[in-house]
Amino acid sequence: MSAYDDLMAYQRQTEALAQVAGRLGWDQETMMPRGAAEQRSEEIGALESVLHARRTSPEVGDWLAAIDDASLDAVARANLRHIRKDFERASKVPAALASRIAQVTSVAFGKWAEARENEDFEAFAPVLEEIVALRREEGAHVAGGGNVYDALLSEYEFGATGDEVAALFDALRPGLVALRAAVLEQPEPAGLTGHFEEEAQLVLARSIAEIFGYDMTHGRLDKSVHPFSSGGGADVRITTRTAEDDPLNCLYSTIHEVGHATYEQRIDPDYRLTPLGQGVSLGVHESQSRIYENQLGRSRAFCHYLYGRMRDAFGDIGVTSEEAFYRAVNRVHRGYIRTEADEVQYNLHIMLRFDLERAMMGGTLEVRDLEDAWNARFEADFGYAVNKPSNGVLQDVHWAAGLLGYFPTYALGNVYAGCLYEALRAAVPELDEQLAQGELGAATGWLRDNVQRHGGLYLPREVIERASGQAPSEGPLLRYLEAKFGDLYGI
Repeated sequence: MSAYDDLMAYQRQTEALAQVAGRLGWDQETMMPRGAAEQRSEEIGALESVLHARRTSPEVGDWLAAIDDASLDAVARANLRHIRKDFERASKVPAALASRIAQVTSVAFGKWAEARENEDFEAFAPVLEEIVALRREEGAHVAGGGNVYDALLSEYEFGATGDEVAALFDALRPGLVALRAAVLEQPEPAGLTGHFEEEAQLVLARSIAEIFGYDMTHGRLDKSVHPFSSGGGADVRITTRTAEDDPLNCLYSTIHEVGHATYEQRIDPDYRLTPLGQGVSLGVHESQSRIYENQLGRSRAFCHYLYGRMRDAFGDIGVTSEEAFYRAVNRVHRGYIRTEADEVQYNLHIMLRFDLERAMMGGTLEVRDLEDAWNARFEADFGYAVNKPSNGVLQDVHWAAGLLGYFPTYALGNVYAGCLYEALRAAVPELDEQLAQGELGAATGWLRDNVQRHGGLYLPREVIERASGQAPSEGPLLRYLEAKFGDLYGI
């Protein structure tokens, strides 16, 4: 066997162990007994130590040095690009630090959930302080004297920098603020009313998930505090949440996670358990979940179809026409929760988190001051005060999981989705007619062929440029939002 073959056989085992680690995380957030948290943290920490040792093994370095990249095809070179990047990054992080981060974030999930339930940020702050310190230490090792936040951001969106993201957000913000102000001057459409049984919501959610192409024979839908997608290849699982007075939360959380999950399910099977066998970045991943949820799932055409399904499932839902349902689904309204935010205001939630976490990592914001900083920024951006921590600084699980540098990828995903949607509409001119019949095959097939099947073959920006024919920018997203909500609100 060649050095490349030896390396890929070794890497396949590493990828398989990483999938096992992910399954432990899925279980922790869905079915694990609450009393098992401390033991689970040791299990995850032990497995992370094994993974870190494999990723930094001198054997990997020897194989990389022995391989002549020029003798390989494009797929093999892409595999090496990922392995080399991860090897160099992991080699800079001490094994004890990697294990400690895994242990602390495992315990932090339970502390975050309890603090959120009790509306008590101070109970969560000490463990968050430790997470911030550990991730700052990790970032310093990786950056090697460079920008610590950029080192963390590149883990999720390779090639992006904090300054580039800030510039993009600065270009995006004025248009969003102006559109938000114009929309909120108009009367708010009526929302849904009634009692929506949990089991009926889940039945409908499973059906809609399959319409959007989610393969239930290689996945499952469960409940969790915070909806998420987990796994890859032949085992990709999603979760959702329910509220018996708000079925849209369940449905659109499900569609969102289906976007993530189908990306993983539709990667070329030849890439399975290789570095190419997963989404290339979180921004590109988010582009799939957002285009499924918003440009497709909240379109006028699909809402007209979904209205009939809702009436079949629940009877009276408080609105009595397809168009009234479309307006209810897309109403712009006051709210605190990022995952429930409308398309106009969602990115403002991300910008808030981006600025706060960047300040924490830069040392200009202490964790003990985070809640006050969050509340002040929220009131400045949205015009009203946060009423409780679960609607503010405790609403998201990401920082408890150590995911600092992760949040900006959500807004990058929206920008990418805007670019992809323009190309999709041009490629599928009959899109609206199909969506009105609940037919998603042409749309999701275009995304499969142009984005999803490639997995990690290309660089993140390259994926979007190849699929959309343009470099990522804020223009397509703003054009889409201004056209949609200008029409919907008559502005």
